[in-house]
Amino acid sequence: MSGARTKERSVISETVASWSNIAQLLRGGEAGTLIPVIIPRHQRKLWWMLPLWAGLFALVSGVMLGLRAGGEGSVSDVAYGTLSTLAYVAGAVLLLIGGLWWWRSSIVEIEQGTHGVLTRYGAVTRTLDAGRHYLWHPWSRVDFVVDVATEIPYSAPVMACPTRENVPLRSIEFFLKFRITDAVHFVRTIGAGNFDLVLSSAVQDAIRQRARLIQTERAYDLRGSDVADMQELLNNQLSRYGVRITGSNIPDVQLPAQYQQHLATREQVAKERTAYEQEWGLTRKRRIDQLGMDIERAKKVRDARIVEVKAALNKAREEVAQLLEEQETNAQRVRFEIETRGRSGLISAENESRAQRALAKAYRDNRAVLQYELARRRLEVGAELASRAPQPVVVRTDGAGDTSALSTLLAAQLLPRLTSTPTALPALDTRLLGQDEEHGAED
Repeated sequence: MSGARTKERSVISETVASWSNIAQLLRGGEAGTLIPVIIPRHQRKLWWMLPLWAGLFALVSGVMLGLRAGGEGSVSDVAYGTLSTLAYVAGAVLLLIGGLWWWRSSIVEIEQGTHGVLTRYGAVTRTLDAGRHYLWHPWSRVDFVVDVATEIPYSAPVMACPTRENVPLRSIEFFLKFRITDAVHFVRTIGAGNFDLVLSSAVQDAIRQRARLIQTERAYDLRGSDVADMQELLNNQLSRYGVRITGSNIPDVQLPAQYQQHLATREQVAKERTAYEQEWGLTRKRRIDQLGMDIERAKKVRDARIVEVKAALNKAREEVAQLLEEQETNAQRVRFEIETRGRSGLISAENESRAQRALAKAYRDNRAVLQYELARRRLEVGAELASRAPQPVVVRTDGAGDTSALSTLLAAQLLPRLTSTPTALPALDTRLLGQDEEHGAED
């Protein structure tokens, strides 16, 4: 809610001023009046033509007096010659004075940031840029000096603007800045005074159209709102006058008295709501921060557990790798032992096989010798057995002999003695026969 006093409407006008006051009036204006156009008060008169015409008359007079004077040397001729010389001098002086006066009166200086509208015989010919210019034509003059560089501020408070509910607002202040883009078009088509009326009417129409689109309770939303559409509308209306709106806004809106208390309550509720939202935002932020801290703490615990699990896993992997390495070492050792034993057994078997083969070969080579030796030894045993064979003892028991019991007892005692020697030979024969059988089995 605004209780500020409504600002007065800006007034655009043009004024007549001397060249020395143009800069001050264009930049500051007078009594709150905006003056974008100055009509210079011309001090350029045609008095400079008087010494020029007088100088020409003096020169013509000097020529005529020179023609009047003869070459006879009389007093009259001398007088005419003197007058002719004086006329020449006076004519030259007057021409110089007239020329200097003409040169000084033709100088025009245009203020920086402005354009001068040059006319000749009352018709606009062209514009003059800032700087010094020379108007040699006697009837050429600058009728208008237009500010084309400054963005001119314009304030237009609009009274009693009805809203959508047809409730008249106390006032809506509209502020804009405009710049004159075409000086000739501006001064020829409308002029500063008429432009003030046109601009004021266009602004009021635009503000009233905008006010009709809003509700009364939302009228304060117009302050600082986007007015780009209004600016574009004003540019479309004012572009034919050589003017362009460069910026605009609504700085203030004043409502009727019956709505001010309602809006004050609304603003208080809005402030309380804003405070509650801020308090809730702080509470929510604290909760979010607490949850974030809990999450970070849980992440740290999780990361620590993950590190422990990874360490245990690495340790288990190392133990498994070590166990596998030991098992592989034991397996290699057992394999080497088995291979060593196998190689030893194989070598022993090969050696034994070679020995058996050598023995078998030696046996086969010596078999005939052994058979011969066996046969020879058999013969020797047979011969020895034959030599040791018991001799038959014939005991005659004829009737002629003694058949008594005594003789029988003596014979029984002698028979074992006689047969004791021959009993060893059959045993030797039996041993030789056994060896022969063993050789035959091995073969």
